[in-house]
Amino acid sequence: MRALTVLATGPLALVQDLGRPGNGHLGVPPSGALDQPALRLANRLVGNPESAAGIEMLLGGLSVRAEDSCTVAITGPQVNVSLRGHEVGSHSPVHLSAGDVLTVGSPSSGLRCYLAVSGGVEVTAELGSRATDVLSGIGPDALTAGTVLQLGKPGLPVGVDELAPSRAPDDLVIPVLLGPRDDWFDDAGTQLAAGSWKVSPESNRVGVRLIGTALRRTDAFTDVELASEGLVTGAIQVRPNGLPVVFLADHPTTGGYPVIAVVDPAGLPALAQARPGVQVHFRPMRFSMQNN
Repeated sequence: MRALTVLATGPLALVQDLGRPGNGHLGVPPSGALDQPALRLANRLVGNPESAAGIEMLLGGLSVRAEDSCTVAITGPQVNVSLRGHEVGSHSPVHLSAGDVLTVGSPSSGLRCYLAVSGGVEVTAELGSRATDVLSGIGPDALTAGTVLQLGKPGLPVGVDELAPSRAPDDLVIPVLLGPRDDWFDDAGTQLAAGSWKVSPESNRVGVRLIGTALRRTDAFTDVELASEGLVTGAIQVRPNGLPVVFLADHPTTGGYPVIAVVDPAGLPALAQARPGVQVHFRPMRFSMQNN
């Protein structure tokens, strides 16, 4: 039987793939791995399509037993990985024989590590994805000790990856595109560029809550309420207290607070790895057709 048995999960372990985009009209967020480059790399290392499902770990702590021979890889921030009591390292393929137990430590920086296994995790797909959506409850439940994960047919690794593990920074500069409701704020670009925030402990897969500079509305919109509008991943919604929330993959599909800007997709993986207390600065950019 090609399977992994979960022995321990740490704070939270979820099955994730690249998500189920395109279902916003059904009220379903895209979900999927928050640090997609990390999951894509892990899948390449074990010979899977980049879209295969793996395990997203919050602060490590995962322990799994192989029920048949397989190849695994751990990516994301630098983390200790042990097999048969010996360190085997992350960001490289590791062979497991039947009965072998692999244990992932806690990363010294960053939040989320990813485990890919040859053949991919084959839980039942919903709306074309195996991802767990913590907001709407779609997809498999969070993993617990004793969960048995069936595996698909293995492939062969192709090419060589040279992405070494890195330390998640303590100070982020995130590029953003202004709008669609930047006109609700006094000189929105200047406010965003001059502001300074820290990641709140209340952040999760739905969004990164920020504490720090309160953003000011214009006089014309001070007490105006906004009808619910569609939201995209990376939208920076400003609450009535002036503090921003950056929506991540499990975000609601509509919201009634103004969105001052949207994070460039390239900046989302860094936000997904930002621990509480990490400093965040925004770098507003203007839309250019050359970027299409």
